This record gives sequence, structure tokens and C-alpha cells, in this order.
Amino acid sequence: MRQLFTEVYLVTNADKYKYYERWATANDFPVENVVNDGSTTLEDRLGAVADLVLVIRSRKLRDDIVVIAGDMLCADQNFDIAQVIRFFRSKPGELIIYYELEESEKCSSRGIVEVCPDTHRITRFLEKPQDGLTASRLASVVFYCIQRDTLSYLSDFLSLQPQTTERTFGQFWEWLINEKHLDVFGMKLPTGFQLIGQVGLSDYTKWLTHYSTKQQYNPAKPITCRSFARVGLMGNPSDGFNGKTIAMTISNFWAEVTLVESQTLVLVPHPLNDPTEFGSLQDLFCISRKEGYLGGLRLLQATCKKFYQFCSKQGLALTKQNFTLKYDTNIPRQVGLAGSSAIVSATLKCLMKFYNITDNDLPKPVRANFILNVETDELFITAGLQDRVVQVYEGLVYMDFSKKLMEEQGYGNYVSMDMSNLPLFWLAYLSDPSDSGRIHSNIRQRWLSGEPLVVEAMKTFAELTDQARTALQDRDWSCLAQLMDKNFELRRSIYTDDCLGPGNLKMVQLARQFGSAVKLPGSGGAVVGLCLDQAKLVEMRQAFQEAGCVFCVIAPYNPSASTVGCQH
Repeated sequence: MRQLFTEVYLVTNADKYKYYERWATANDFPVENVVNDGSTTLEDRLGAVADLVLVIRSRKLRDDIVVIAGDMLCADQNFDIAQVIRFFRSKPGELIIYYELEESEKCSSRGIVEVCPDTHRITRFLEKPQDGLTASRLASVVFYCIQRDTLSYLSDFLSLQPQTTERTFGQFWEWLINEKHLDVFGMKLPTGFQLIGQVGLSDYTKWLTHYSTKQQYNPAKPITCRSFARVGLMGNPSDGFNGKTIAMTISNFWAEVTLVESQTLVLVPHPLNDPTEFGSLQDLFCISRKEGYLGGLRLLQATCKKFYQFCSKQGLALTKQNFTLKYDTNIPRQVGLAGSSAIVSATLKCLMKFYNITDNDLPKPVRANFILNVETDELFITAGLQDRVVQVYEGLVYMDFSKKLMEEQGYGNYVSMDMSNLPLFWLAYLSDPSDSGRIHSNIRQRWLSGEPLVVEAMKTFAELTDQARTALQDRDWSCLAQLMDKNFELRRSIYTDDCLGPGNLKMVQLARQFGSAVKLPGSGGAVVGLCLDQAKLVEMRQAFQEAGCVFCVIAPYNPSASTVGCQH
């Protein structure tokens, strides 16, 4: 800590001063930095704010200061206070640390803050409010950063409060924020903590035991999270062009990430997807030609980097814990089933669970944007929002990416749909696909330049999606099948056969021989279909297999009917 602060002071009372003086001598803490406020009883105490002013005046402090309650124990001894200081330096005002109340805690026992989610500015401070005065469950703790130019306000506040019982930090912030309207910002503390002053000696002993035995006897259990492959049922690829889509996660294929606490941060290469050893030069040649050079390790690294960056910017204080990350996936590569985003999504789930980041800290719509940014900003992968949204929400999801919504709130309108009694969808994919990223061609440039054919096509994709939503709600599978065929033909008209490629066209033609509706579920390399005559599924499977494709009946992943997802 002495690398971050020029001096550290401890304020206590006359009754306990000698104990802290002895502690300071034994622990190489400057005895002159233990400040005695002269009080011996509760009745003659100075008050917390007066204690702080005593240190500022007596030690002639003229710098920014951090104030922490002496009786606060963080649940994790690796709490990263440097991250708090960096966030404070980035803001033009004071900083208050807050946390989310547990269900058993009442608002009337804490100072409650209302925080603007965009600017992180505290808009209102309520000291131990009665029920009904605020909907906020964010509670302030005595953990503040105060700019040197604001220190004079402490004395001003004391002159207004002759009663020592009113000289609390809660009432000071209530006055400074609500009446003086100074800029004060908030940073969330995801880790738990205890205030010693509010627990008994036995509780304090338990906390000391927790610290001394945590690493030695209680190694953290691994956190394992899954994200599933998805199929675009309607509207794709208009998600990248302010359109509308319907997509569904499927339990046939998934990516799984495991995180376990460790001494150093380790990213474990996957033996198949991130090979570093080969049987021969020919083996290296064959693997590189088919799989490429970009495995999943870069996805783990980019997600971790972006996660730290996001938390720092959003005012979420992370503990200084290290971990080992490893992943596995059975999602076929380069066939447009969202295998890359599944790895990123599963990694993010693990990190959120490990650092206790809640849905309020990283809401689902923002989480989908985060995953997309990992791929597009960090790794320059061509991608749209659809895959990330459906993998975050899971199940069957309707998505509206209209320009108005995206500009006003930064994300679209996402609605989970009823998955009961869905028809049998099937999936087929090429056993030796090309890079699915090439399928997007020059459509984006044509759309941005306002080419009427492309602009109208994206609007039509959106209209088809709304019609498909109605068909799904009405269980009108015949109508849905017709719409799937229309979706493919519309895509074919603007992308052209040369761009779609012979492999995709061959699978579509094969499916239509059996009277099945068919379309591309993603960027290329696979087809998804709806065959109303289920008796033909066996013949269709055989035909696809003889054509060198992999065929399976889709098992929809319904999050409300499954416990698979994240496990401790």
C-alpha cells in the first residue's frame, strides 16, 4: 500500500490508543501516524467527520485522500485498491464505494446511493432511508476518495452540525450531494465484506480463520460454463443492417469454459484447436490447410482483456485474484454456427461468476454488445449482433435491430419466445467447409452506399421475420416453412450464387428434393431446414451423408427447462 500512498494514518480514541500504539511498534507502522482524538466514551466522541478533520488539520494534509473505515474487512484479501485509485483519477469529482444489498439487509441500515448507469455519477444520497423512499438497493460503505480541493467542505459541514451524533459521513455526503450538488461518483465493490463493529467476537474469529485457511485448506471449486451453438431461423443476415431476426440456441453443440483460481493467470491451449505439436511437417500442413491458424486461445485472451477494460471503465472494483482458463468445444468450425462467440460468451460467464459481477452490472443487452466488441474490435472478426444476443438470452429469441433503437439505447429489442411444441428442425453442414466469413462479400459496402436493391432486401428480411414471429406464435408450421424458403431466395438474390458457393447451393437443392424448407442458419457452410413430412427425414439424412455432409435433427436448447449453463 505504501507504493500508492505517501502516508497512512489511523484515527482511534484515547481509550484504545495504547493498544494501537503497541500494534504500530510491532508492525513497523509509524507511531506518529496513529492519531488520538481524546475521547473515551460514546458520549464524548467527536464524530467520524470531525476525526477526519482532526487528521487533516493536525498533519497539515494538502493532498487527495482515501478514507476507509478501520473496522471493515474485505472478503478477499487480494482486493485491488490500485484499481479504485485509477478510477478516482479518471473522474472529475469525489468517489464513493458502494455495494448491492443482500436480500436480508434493509435500506434503513445503510446510506443508499442512486447512481447514473451511464456517467456513474451519484445523483442522490439517502442516509438510512425508510422503506419506499428509494428503489435503489445500492449501499455506501465508509470507503471514499476525496479531492484536496474538496477537503474544506468537511469543516464547513462541521460548522453546521454542532451535535456530534450528526457528524457522520452519511450525513456529510447527503449534504454535499443533495444540497451542494458537487460531482460525486460511485464505484461498485463486487466482493463481500464485514464491518467488525456490527458483529460479535465469534464472528470476527471466523473471519480471521477464513483468511488464514482459505488458500491452504479451501481451494476454490472450478467454475464451468457453457454457451450453445445457434441457428438463425429467420431474417439473417439482416442483423448487421438494422433488420430483424429470429434465432435459436441448440443443445447439439456447445462451447464449455472452465475457470479455477490459481497463483498466476494461465490460459490453457486446446490440444486440437491450438496445436503446438505435430506428427510431421505434412501433418502440420494438413491441419493448417483445413483448420487455419486461429484457434480459441485468442478468444480467451481477448475476452479477459476486454473484461478488465470494461470493469475499470464502469467502476467495478475487481479483486486481485488469478485463475486458469481452459476451454473445449464440439461446435463444427467454419460452418456459421457461432462457434467463436460461444467461446467468448462462456468465458464471460465464468469471469462474471468468479468476480461476482451481476446482471445489473452487465445487463444482457450490454453483454451481447460486449461479446461482439471482443470479436470485432479486438480480433477483427466480421460479425453481427444476432449470435451474441441469442447466446446471452438463450432459447428462441426475436430480435429487432432497427436504427432508431440502436441509436437511442445502444441495443435492439430482444424478446424470448415460447419454445413449447416446436416442430422438428434439422441441420446439415459441410464436412470440409470454407471460411464462413467470406460469405458476407461486399454487401456492407453496397448497403452503406444506399444501393436500393440491398436496402430494400434488408427491409424485406425484417418483414419476413415479423411474419415468422406470428407463424411461430400461431403454430402455423406450413407458413413458417414458406417464409424460410423466401428468406433463402431473398438472400440468394443479393449475394448471388458465386458468393454463396457450390457447397451451400448443393445442400439447399438436396433438401428441396425431399420437399423440405431450407435456408442458411449463419454465414455459410451449413443449412437448417423444416420438413413437414417427418417420414422423409430418414431418407434425407442418408442422402446428405452420401453427399459427404453431416446431418442431425436439432435439439433446441430451452434455458427454462434445463439446469446446464454455469456450474460451481
